[in-house]
Amino acid sequence: MNSEPIPLFFNPVAGRGRAGRTISKVAYLLDSVGLAHVLVRSESAGDIETRVFDAVSAGTEKIIVAGGDGSIHEAVNGILRSSQTVELGVIPIGTGNDFAKACSIPVGWSDATTELAGRIQNNTPARAIDAGRMNDRFFANGAGIGFDAKVNSIARDIRWRVGDLVYLLAVFKAMIDGVTTPQVTMKFGGQTVEGPITLANVSNGAWVGGMFHIAPMARNDDGELDLVFVGEVSRLRIVQLLPKLLRGSHIEQPDITHSRVTRCEVTAAAPIPSHLDGEVQPLQSSFEIEVLKAALRLM
Repeated sequence: MNSEPIPLFFNPVAGRGRAGRTISKVAYLLDSVGLAHVLVRSESAGDIETRVFDAVSAGTEKIIVAGGDGSIHEAVNGILRSSQTVELGVIPIGTGNDFAKACSIPVGWSDATTELAGRIQNNTPARAIDAGRMNDRFFANGAGIGFDAKVNSIARDIRWRVGDLVYLLAVFKAMIDGVTTPQVTMKFGGQTVEGPITLANVSNGAWVGGMFHIAPMARNDDGELDLVFVGEVSRLRIVQLLPKLLRGSHIEQPDITHSRVTRCEVTAAAPIPSHLDGEVQPLQSSFEIEVLKAALRLM
């Protein structure tokens, strides 16, 4: 049994409010199995990152995050900024739950909570997984540059409770005003590629947007990232590729390039959109991305 209560961080607006509606059930389930915990509620954007950083820096050895990929993104940045070792537990209550899928965590909160509590109480050793860094920010599941960053930005403003379908809807909304294909220079694995791209995704996990199997070969414990980029394509071509992206059968298409990398650089002629774990970043024109091998400890 764990003697010290474990901080359980949650963002009530995660999953379009699903986390706020579900957290009392999570707490009740943890209480029912005798796992001591204390709820730590996020009050604003960035609050989980700050609170996790403070807790870990003060010596907390285990934390749990209940929420979506955005909540996990904040927690991972708090952990890795602290340079301290902590064991992370995840209860997915988000929209896409891409990180949970990458870690083979049940996407149902009840099953995930029960399994996590059992591992903690049985003192199951934490497993090491990789993380990534883009410029001065960390990511757990992946980084995206270009069109998928635009999609994520649109998806955040859609308030309908339609689950993963919100990202599919956002794809079609993103195409209404055309597809931007910025000129970039990419350096990776001893190669230099120059030209227009629709998107570049650097994946630690296999999924983005909950339903898009962007990098089906990606594993977050193999010490590498999977770079998938798409050259200049039309709106019609994006529509043609969507079913393949859902199935993960797009990798062999001639306008898609895949490479295993530990580091890559992307430089654009002008600032372009990007995201980390679905969290939209400020416009930037230079991106240095690298894998951080075994940087996280997952309960």
